[in-house]
Amino acid sequence: MASEYLEHKLALLPDLPGIYMMKNINGHIIYVGKAKNLKNRVRSYFKSSHEGKTARLVSEIADFETIIVSNDKEAFLLEITMIQKHQPHYNIKLKQGTGYPYIKITNERDPETKIVSQVRKDGAYYFGPYPNVYAAEETLHFLQKVYPLRRCNGFQHRPCLYYHMGQCLGACFKEVPEEEYAKQIERIKSFLNGNVAEVKRHLNGQMKTASDKLEFERAAEIRDQMHYIEVTVEKQKIISTDKTPRDIFNFYLDKGWLSVQIFFIRQTRLIKREKRLFPIVDDAVSEMSSFITQFYNRKNSVLPKEILVPEEMPKDVLSNVLGVPFRTPQRGEKRALLDMAGKNARLVLEEKFRLLELDEQKTTGAMKEITDALGIRPGHKIEAFDHSHIQGADLVSAMVVFVDGQPNKNLYRKYKLKTVDHADEAASTREVIRRRYSRVLKEHTELPDLILMDGGDIQLDAARDVLENELGLNVPVAAMVKNDKHKTADLLSEVNDTPMHLDPKSQGFYLLQRIQDEVHRFAITFHRQVHTKHSLSSRLDDIPGVGPKTRTKLLRKFGSLKKIADADTEELTKLGISHTVVDTIKLTLANETPQKVEKS
Repeated sequence: MASEYLEHKLALLPDLPGIYMMKNINGHIIYVGKAKNLKNRVRSYFKSSHEGKTARLVSEIADFETIIVSNDKEAFLLEITMIQKHQPHYNIKLKQGTGYPYIKITNERDPETKIVSQVRKDGAYYFGPYPNVYAAEETLHFLQKVYPLRRCNGFQHRPCLYYHMGQCLGACFKEVPEEEYAKQIERIKSFLNGNVAEVKRHLNGQMKTASDKLEFERAAEIRDQMHYIEVTVEKQKIISTDKTPRDIFNFYLDKGWLSVQIFFIRQTRLIKREKRLFPIVDDAVSEMSSFITQFYNRKNSVLPKEILVPEEMPKDVLSNVLGVPFRTPQRGEKRALLDMAGKNARLVLEEKFRLLELDEQKTTGAMKEITDALGIRPGHKIEAFDHSHIQGADLVSAMVVFVDGQPNKNLYRKYKLKTVDHADEAASTREVIRRRYSRVLKEHTELPDLILMDGGDIQLDAARDVLENELGLNVPVAAMVKNDKHKTADLLSEVNDTPMHLDPKSQGFYLLQRIQDEVHRFAITFHRQVHTKHSLSSRLDDIPGVGPKTRTKLLRKFGSLKKIADADTEELTKLGISHTVVDTIKLTLANETPQKVEKS
C-alpha cells in the first residue's frame, strides 16, 4: 500500500518512455528500471501483489524519481549509466572486466603478437578472451614459432637470438617489407578464426622439406607443433559449420529467480560457457535486456559478429544499442544451440534452488532477523568496530563491513588511534566513530543501516553520543555482548538495558557470531603488525648511532633483530653503515639473550 505522498506522485506520472529510480528512506537509490510507459510500470509496483525480491524492494520504497527519454535506445543507455553510477542494491550488477587474457597483434610498423589483459581502441587485432591462461600462452608460443612477426625490441644493428631461431622476421637489423607482415598477419588471423587445415598443410610441407635435408631435429619440432594443434586447438568438437564468432544467450525464470546461460562460439567451437543466477525485480525480458547491455559495457568486452537470443527479446533495440545484429534462429544447428542453452539454464536453477533457499536464510534472512529484533527498518549493510592494544600501548581500531550477511573486504578499514594514549574504550570509540562518519559525510558516501560495537554499555553510549550530538546522524547502533568465555552471547540495543535474548540457534545469532569473530580477527591482526613494527623500531632507536634512515635500511633488509644479530659485518657495511655503527649494533645485540632477541 503506497503512502499518501507516493499516491500523489503516482497520479502525476506521464504516459511516456523513460527510466525510474526507486529510493529508500535515506534517499539512496535502491533500484533503476526502464519503461515504455512510466505511468503503468511504476504504478504496478504499488497496485499489484508481489513476492520474493520484488516484495522486499516495494517494502523499502519511500520515494522515486523519473527521467523521460525519446525512445527505447535512450532508455537502455540511461538505465545502464545510472546502474553503473549508483550501484543500486536490487539491480543486477556485473563486475567490470572479464579477467581473461587476449592475444593481440599490435598496430605498429613492425607488429608483434603478445598476451594482454586489456582491450584498447588502438587499431590492433584482439582475439579471445581465453578462459584458460595456459592455452592462451601455448597458442601464442605456437604462433611465434610458425608465423613469426617481430619478437625483439626493434632495430639494434644485428640479428637477435629469435631471428636465428626462426621466430623473428628481422626487424632487429633490417627493414622488413610491410607486405611480408601483412601476409603473416592474415595467416595468424586465419588460424585464430579456426582455419587449422591450412596451417597443418603448411607444417606438413615444412616437415617434409626438413626431412629431405636430413634436418631431423627440425622435422621433429614441426611434428610436435602439429601434435599441439591436434590436442589443443582441435580437441573441442566442432558444433557449427560456419566460422562466425557469435554469443548465445538464453534464460529460465522460476519463483522470481533468473538463470542465464551464455555460450561463446569461436573458431566453429564452443570455447566457453558462463552461467549466472540471481533474483530479479522486473520481468525476465527487461532484466535480460539490462543484463546483456551491461555484459558488453564491461571493460575488456569484445563484441562478436552475431548474438542469438530468444524470440521475446527486443532484438531491434538491442541491435541499435550495441551495433551488433541480434537474431532468433528458427531451425537448424543455431536453433539447437539456443535450445541447449535454455535447457542448461533450467537445469542449473532446478539443481540450485535448495541451496539458494539455505543461503537466503543465512544472509538476507539473518540480516532481517537482526533488524526485526532491534525494531528497525530492514537494511543491508552492517559496519562493526573493535579496538585492540597491549596494556594501553599501540592502540588501534578496525572496522569490518557485512552486506546482506556476507563480508565485503574491500570496505574494511584500519585506524591507528591518534588522540588516545591509554586503554580507554569510550575515548577509543569516540575517536574512531568520529573519524569514520565525518569522512562519510564529507565524501557523501552511503551510511550503514546498522552499526555494531564489539563491547557493552560504554562503547554503545560513546558511539551514540558522537553520532547524534556531534554529527547529527540517526543511524541505529547496537553492541555485541560477550559471555565469560569471550564468546558472542547476545545483542544490546539500549544503554543499561537487558540483552535481547536472541535464539542461539537462529541464523541471526550465527551472523552476529561471524561478524564479532571477523572484526576481532581483523583488529588483532592489525595490532600485531603495528606492535611488531614499533617493537623493532624502538629497540633499534635505542642503539647509539642508529637513526631513522639506518633503522629503515636494517628493517627492509633483515626484518627482525635476530636476523640483524646473525648477519656478518660485511652484510651490514654493504648497506652504507659505518664500521663504528656496525660494531655498536653487533655489540649491543650480542649482549641480548637469544630469548630476548627472538621475543623482540
